[in-house]
Order: sequence, then C-alpha cells, then structure tokens
Amino acid sequence: MITTLLVANRGEIARRVLRTCRTLGIGTVAVYSDADADAPHTREADAAVRLPGRAPADTYLNGAAIVAAAERAGADAVHPGYGFLSENAGFAREVRAAGLTWVGPPPEAIDDMGSKIRAKEIARRAGVPAAAALEPEEVTAADLPVLIKASAGGGGRGMRIVRALDALPAEAEAARAEAAAAFGDAAVFCERYLERGRHIEVQLLADTHGTVWAVGERDCSLQRRHQKVVEETPAPGIPDELRERLHEAARRMAGAIGYTGAGTAEFLADTDGTPAFLEMNTRLQVEHPVTECVTGLDLVEWQLRIAEGEALPPEGPPSPSGHAIEARLYAEDPAHDWRPSGGTVAAFEVPGTAAEFGVLSAHGIRVDSGVAPGSTVGVDYDPLLAKVIAWGAHRGDAARRLAAALARAHLHGVGTNRDLLVRVLRDTAFRAGDVHTGFLTGAGADGRGPGALARPLADPAAERLAALAAAVADAAANRRAAPALGGLPAGWRNLPSQPQVKRYRGDTGEELAIAYRCTRDGRFHPADLDGVRVERAEPDEVVLEIDGVRRTFGVTAYGPDRMTCVDSPLGAVTLRPLSRFCESGVDIAPGTLLAPMPGTVGRIAVAVGQPVRADQPLLWLEAMKMEHRITAPAAGVVTELPVAPGQRVDAGAALAVVHEDDANSQDSD
Repeated sequence: MITTLLVANRGEIARRVLRTCRTLGIGTVAVYSDADADAPHTREADAAVRLPGRAPADTYLNGAAIVAAAERAGADAVHPGYGFLSENAGFAREVRAAGLTWVGPPPEAIDDMGSKIRAKEIARRAGVPAAAALEPEEVTAADLPVLIKASAGGGGRGMRIVRALDALPAEAEAARAEAAAAFGDAAVFCERYLERGRHIEVQLLADTHGTVWAVGERDCSLQRRHQKVVEETPAPGIPDELRERLHEAARRMAGAIGYTGAGTAEFLADTDGTPAFLEMNTRLQVEHPVTECVTGLDLVEWQLRIAEGEALPPEGPPSPSGHAIEARLYAEDPAHDWRPSGGTVAAFEVPGTAAEFGVLSAHGIRVDSGVAPGSTVGVDYDPLLAKVIAWGAHRGDAARRLAAALARAHLHGVGTNRDLLVRVLRDTAFRAGDVHTGFLTGAGADGRGPGALARPLADPAAERLAALAAAVADAAANRRAAPALGGLPAGWRNLPSQPQVKRYRGDTGEELAIAYRCTRDGRFHPADLDGVRVERAEPDEVVLEIDGVRRTFGVTAYGPDRMTCVDSPLGAVTLRPLSRFCESGVDIAPGTLLAPMPGTVGRIAVAVGQPVRADQPLLWLEAMKMEHRITAPAAGVVTELPVAPGQRVDAGAALAVVHEDDANSQDSD
C-alpha cells in the first residue's frame, strides 16, 4: 500500500498526479529545480525537495538525486510522469533497488521499447504490422520521402523529413548530433514518410495478473515539428474493423513484453487505412485526459492501484461515451516557425472550466495547467503551458465547446498558439474529420499550413477597436487616480482643442495611433473611427457601440510599461504603449544575426573566415526542448562568431556576423 508518493516531474503532469493522490489520501512529495522554486507543483505538494541547479541534467534528469530526495522525505513510491526519466529503465531500477515502489512498467519492458528499432522487431515477432526501419545508407530513390528518427528518443528531437537522396547524408548527420545531445544515443533510422498519414494510438492498461485492456484509441494527427497539438477520441472516421485491429495489435504488444501499468501503442495509418506500428510509450501520455473524459476512468489512479497489485475488473474497460478533444496551449508563435515565447504569466483563466485535472462528471471543459498567474516561463523546459479539454455529446459538440473556451480564455503576459487552436477547431476540413499529419505543415494537396491558421483572431479592424478601448480605459484610470480635481472628466479642456493621441504597438507589429476627444459631459469621442461610439469607459472595462452593435472589451494593464491586454469576442489583443518622444536606438552592424529568443547555443557549423551561402545553417539555438536553426541571411563571409556551444544567450544577443561579399557569394555557390 502506497502511503507517500514522490512525483519525479514538474508542471502540469506533476499537478495532475498530485491531484489524484489527494483524492486517494496518499501523501505527496514534489521535487523542484531552482527555476521552479515557486512553481505551482512545488507549492501544492505536502513536501518539496530542492534539486540544486536549473539545467534538466542536474535536476529532473538526475536519478540519483531524485531517489535520495524520496528517501529523505519519507516517500515509499515514485511516479515519473512523462518526459524526463519516465522511460529510463536505469532510473526504474534505481527506484526499485532503493526499496521504493515504481509506478510504471517493469524495467525490462522499458528496455524493450526504448529502442524504436528493437521495438519494431518485437512487433513483427508478435504478428503486429510494423513500418520498416532502414539505415540511412540503405535508402533508395524508391523509398522517398523518408523520415529520419532517433531510435532512443521522441518529442520531435532528431527527426528530419528528407525528399531528395542528395540531402540525406547531411540530414542524417544533423539528426545524429541532435539525438546524441538530447538522448545520449546517436542511433537513427529511416522509415517511409506519409504526407497524409493518420497518427492513431491505443491506450493500454495492464495489471500484474495477466489482464490487458485496450482503453480506446486517440487520433493525434495534428502535429507541429512532429509533436502533437490536438488529440481526440474516438478517432474520427475510422471503420470499426480498423479500430479492432489496432486494439488487438496493441494488446499483443503489451503481452509480448510482459507490460504492466498504463502505456500507449502508436500506429501510423496510410490513406488506404493500412496501419503500421511505430513505437510504444511506456508511460502515461500527455493526451490521457481525453480517454478519461469518455470512459470515466482516472488513469493515474489505475497506475497507482496496479502498482499496489490490484487487478483490473473482469468485465473489461468501459465503452466510450461521447467525444473528447484536447488542445495543447504552447508558449510559442506559430506564425514565426513556432518560435518559443517566454516571460511571466500575468493572467491565466478559462471561463466555464468545470474541472481541473479531474475526471468530468458531465459534458464540459477541463483544464490541466502547469502555470498560474505569476509563473515564469523560461527556456529550460518544454513550452507546454496547459491542456484544455472539451467533452461533448459528439465530435462537433466537443469542438464547438473547446473553440469557445479557448477564444474566451484570458492569457496575458506570454505569447501562445491559442488563436491557431481556435482556427483549427473551427476549420471546415477539421470539422469534417479530414485530419492528417500534414494538416499544420502544408503537406499534401490541401494542407492548411500555419500561415492562414496562425492569423490572429482579431483582424486589423478589431485590433483598432481594442486600441481605442485601451486608450479610453487608460484615460479613465488616470482620472480616477488623479490626486487633484478628480471630479473633472478625463482630458477636460476649457476650450475645444486638438484630439488626444495615444500610440500602441499591436500583436502584428503595426503601430496604432488612436485619437479621441473628451467632452464636458465626460464622454469620449473617437476622432477617426466612423460609426463607433464609446458607451462606457472604466479602467478595466469599455463598452463600444459599433454600427449599432454593442460590444464589451475587458482591459487590463500591467507593469511600468503598461502592457495592455484587451479581451473581447472579436479576439484577444496585446498592446504596448509607445512613447511620445524619440528613443535612442542601438547601432547594430550590418549582417549581425540576433537571437530570436533566449536559449542555449547548441551546435556551431561554421568558423570565422568561412564563406557561406544564403540560408546555410550557421548554428543551432536550443530553447524549450526544441532546436532553432540560425541561417545566413545572404552569401558572404563569417566575420564574427561571439558565442560558443553551451553558452546561454538572451533574446537580441549577437550570435554571428556575416559580411556580404559578391565574390565570396559566387565562390560559395
């Protein structure tokens, strides 16, 4: 019987496990890095143990330190969550050797599935169809396109799509380097890449008494950078015969390796419906809440019960009811190659949330979040902020609920992919069930790509209305805070004068100039927005009438720079006030490449004095578990390289200088 559980993780999955433990009466211990000293999971556990340092290698990937923390805090069991050490057989053995209960599968099963190449061999022996794993040197033109994958990893690291044979050696080498840095194993392989494949996975539960459940399947086809963005269950549009084939194949895989606990078998289905085994995740999946919604099961609870030796009920898993969809809120900018965005979360609220981390009792919205107002989003960890899940009577019902919840959410301080998620959920092709792995990348004949879907929900007209709301709310706030003559209307003048003008920088980078007057009766009047009337202006709420239609805008200003977030049904807008005075600029040498975000310099592919061609990779910047390639803006010569591998840099730091030179441009070609 488990009495006290240490959660060897952070963020939303740590909070998720803590929540079930509280329900079951199990004591909890958190571990935290220096970066997470004030994180929600650290505060919510009964006890917390510091793992000195910030880097994952020193903290959440330090198995010996975590086992020592469990012993020091009096824990008798360890739950690894997902990511970090969750699929590390050595860590599982360390936990068991310390006399602690490991809430996960046997280390031998983790070993078997830890190599994707070996996992495919086991699948074939078990009679499970598996995609061929080719060595990069074995690939021929007939095999193209192929996907290079790291044998030991996941999460999109070490993965490359290759469509031309001459590009394969360089991409394979880059994938090996990334895999070695991320997983300590440089082994890679190639498998056929499907432009419009369906990524379908089966949730497994297996007890120590020989019972294996296939608890439904999930479609996880909507991905960016080979990482999932939207997941749902049941998988839309697949025939019952294919569904049963997938469930049976997953059960066979679990039986072949003596699996226990929760796990997931992942498959890729071709356009003709032919499935092929990809890999098995020997842990709880990020997207497990959708399965909990439609079955009513608490999968974390069952992980704990199975670890304690309890048997699964003989009647089998519950049948799914309704439909559930999960959207992952990432701190990133889809319009700029999914660039991570950090900062401090000023506000995070999803109105109408019926449950947090728990199983829903009725159709509605669930939120599993790793952040709270005041949380700092840094570059050391995954950019996942939260998961928003909708459960509805059918797929259309769930999609509508989820889109509305995301659109109404208050997300201030950190840039997110929220608007893209809303557009996806309202997209006609998505609503029709036409989902595939190329949906967000533009692959395939009708791939949407991030361009159209990443547009802000607030169009330029809505952004100007939001700026007007921000301007008059600011005037109202100034008047309310005035130490003298507080009874006078904002901007009052004895005689008519020029309009007041406030300038902002909006989400699109455009400058917005808002002109308005305030009359003797205290009412604001826009100077250049025809058909718009200010009905009411308070510091935190403005009501505008636009062509006879009233709309309410919530306004919140933060910090000394007065960053202003405006929420309305027209779309959320973040505005930054611009000074009325000229600001002195900083001279930047021509050809200087600046860091687009904070991060750590990874590999450097060039040297000072080396000729380069346009778009040639110079170095890679690592941030939030992703690599971002920094390329030459034009052909020329590298004249400065002021950074080194492993160096942490701030956004805007100089990474390299490329001097354009016509002669060298020709030579480099």
